[in-house]
Amino acid sequence: MKKFRLLNYLLFIPFFGCAQQEPKPYGALPSEGQLRWHEMETYCLIHYTPTTFQDKEWGFGDADPSLFNPSNFDADQIAKAAASAGFKGLISVAKHHDGFCLWPTATTDYSIKQAPWKNGKGDMVREFMLASHEHGLQFGVYLSAWDRNDTRYGTPAYADAYRTQLTELMTNYGELFTSWHDGANGGDGYYGGKNEKRIINRTTYYEWEERTWPIIRKHQPLAVIFSDIGPDMRWVGNEHGFAGETSWATFTPTGVDGRPPVPGDSEYSKSPTGDRNGKYWIPAECDVPQRPGWFYHKNQDDKVKTPDQLFEIYLKSVGRGAAMNLGLAPMPEGVLHPNDVKSLDGFGKKVAATFATNLAQGAKIEASNIRGNSNKFATALILDDDRYSYYASDDEVVNPTLEITLTNEQEFDIIRLRENIKLGQRLDSVRIDMWEGGQWKHIASATSIGASRLIKLQQPIQAKKLKVSLYAPVAPTLSDFGLFKEAASNFSFATQSNSLVKLKANEYSVETTPNMKKAYDNDPNTFGAIAEYPNGFIFTLRGPIRGFTYLPRQDGNKEGIATKYNIAISNDNKRWKKLVDGEFSNVSANPVEQTVLFNEAVQAKYIRFVPKETIGKSFTVAEFGLLRDE
Repeated sequence: MKKFRLLNYLLFIPFFGCAQQEPKPYGALPSEGQLRWHEMETYCLIHYTPTTFQDKEWGFGDADPSLFNPSNFDADQIAKAAASAGFKGLISVAKHHDGFCLWPTATTDYSIKQAPWKNGKGDMVREFMLASHEHGLQFGVYLSAWDRNDTRYGTPAYADAYRTQLTELMTNYGELFTSWHDGANGGDGYYGGKNEKRIINRTTYYEWEERTWPIIRKHQPLAVIFSDIGPDMRWVGNEHGFAGETSWATFTPTGVDGRPPVPGDSEYSKSPTGDRNGKYWIPAECDVPQRPGWFYHKNQDDKVKTPDQLFEIYLKSVGRGAAMNLGLAPMPEGVLHPNDVKSLDGFGKKVAATFATNLAQGAKIEASNIRGNSNKFATALILDDDRYSYYASDDEVVNPTLEITLTNEQEFDIIRLRENIKLGQRLDSVRIDMWEGGQWKHIASATSIGASRLIKLQQPIQAKKLKVSLYAPVAPTLSDFGLFKEAASNFSFATQSNSLVKLKANEYSVETTPNMKKAYDNDPNTFGAIAEYPNGFIFTLRGPIRGFTYLPRQDGNKEGIATKYNIAISNDNKRWKKLVDGEFSNVSANPVEQTVLFNEAVQAKYIRFVPKETIGKSFTVAEFGLLRDE
C-alpha cells in the first residue's frame, strides 16, 4: 500500500508541476522596445520648419533660411500642453521633406545654423528634448528620407549624408523611444535650384536593412522604428487615426508587383487590420493631425479637433491595440495656438475622468477552468491593473468562460480587455453577455484583443452580472478586465477666428456635365469623375472671393485625386491671369478638404480651376467650394 501511494505521489508531481508552467508563447512576439511602446499608448509629433512660415503643407525646399525666425519659440509650452493631455512622448520633426534641419548638422548648410533664430547658434531638437524630459515625456525624432532641397538627392552621396544625419540624431539627444521615417520619397523639388522631378529606386537606394536600420539598432537598441511597413510598427493606412475594427499586431509586409516590401513602396491594403498569424510583431500606429493639416494654417484655428473627437480617436487607436500619434502644429511665433492648448487639456481631463475608476473592482470572478487550479493564473489577476499578470486556462481548454459578479449594479459604456502580449496575441475573439431577466443577453463582441481593447457600447447599460467567453487557438492569457463610463466634455474654443464662409449656390454659377454634378451637390459622400478636362472648371462670380476649396473623394479610393493645380481669373473668359500654381501636399494619405486662400479678395468675373496632376488618369472631386469673407 505504501509503495502504491508513493508511486501515485511521484507521478502526480510532474503533472502538477507542468500545470504550474506558463503557456508556451504563441506566434510572433514583441521585443522589449515594443513592449515599452505598447505601454506608452500615446505620443505627439511636432511639425515646425520653414514650411510653417510659408503657410504650406509640404515645403518645396526653396525657402530662404531667413524665414525661420520665431519671435516666441517655447518648447516648454508645447511639451506642457502635450503632458496635460496625458501623452507619454514627443517626436520632433528634425527634418521634413523640405530638407531644413532643426539641429546644427555637419551634413548640409540648409539648417538652423543659417537661420537668424539665436543668431544661428540654436538647436531646436535639443530644446524639444529638454522640454520633453522636464515634463516627464519620452523623446523621439523624425527624419525625412526625401529631401527637396539637397542637390545630391538621388545620388549615393545623399544616401550617405542621410545616414550621417541619422547617426547624429541617434547619438546626440539621449535615449530615444522612436526613430520615425516617412514613406514619402522622390518627386518634384528645388534640389539646389534644379527645380525638377527626381525618382529613386526605393527598393535599393536607402539600403534600409543593410545600412540604415543598423544605425538605430546600434545606438538606440530600445528605440522602435516606424515606417509604413515597420520593422517595429506600421502605418495604419490612413491619417484619420482609426485602426481597423479588427487590428492584429502581427503583420507580414508585402511588396508591389513582386518587388520586395520597402518603406514607401509596399502593399497597404492590410495595414489597418494586420495579419492573423503574421510573420512579425508589427502593430499599427495611428498618426493623425490635431488640425486638418500637419502644419499650422491660420484658417484652421477653428478646425482643431475637440476633446470628444480626440477621445473617439483614442478609442479607435489605443482601444484597438495600436498607438495614438497626434500631430501638433505650432504657429510661426513658435507656440501652440490657444485652441490647440485648450483642446489638449480637455482631452486629458476627459480620459483621466473616464478611466479613473474601474467599476469592476472588487468583483467576484468564477472561471470554467483555471490553469492547474493555481493562484498563479487566478481570475483575480485580471483586476490588479498589471498588464503582465494574467488569468490562463489549461492548454486543452481554449474556450473558457468567466462569470463576473460586481459588488453593485453598475452603469457603464466602455469595456476594457487586455492580453499578456509577452506570450503573443492569442485571442481570436471575445463575447460578453449580461444577466437580465433570468437569462444571458449578448451585449458586445470583439476581435484582436492584444495589448488593449476598448469596446464602446452604443449606449450605457446597467448590469451586476456578466459573462466573458474567450475564443482562442491556444490557452488564452487575459490580463485585464475593466468597466468604465465615458465622462462628459464641456468644450468651447478659446478664441474664434474671423471665419470665411462658402458661397451659396445662388452666389455663383458653373457650367457642368452630367458626370460632374455630384461635385456641387453638397454631399461629401458622392463625387464627380471625368476623364478629360482640357479647359478645367470655370465658375462665374457675382462678387469678390477669398479662396477656393477642393474636397477629394471620401470613399478610400485614390483614383483621380488632384495633387497639383492651377487657378486663374478672367473678366472675359478668354484672357486668363494666373493666380496660383500649387500642389495639394499629402492629399493621398490625408484626403481632407484642401483650402487655397488668396492674399486678398479677388475681383473677377470668372475663376478657373485646372487639375495639373492627378493620381491615375482621371479627375475626381467630392465637392468644389468658393470662399468669401463672413
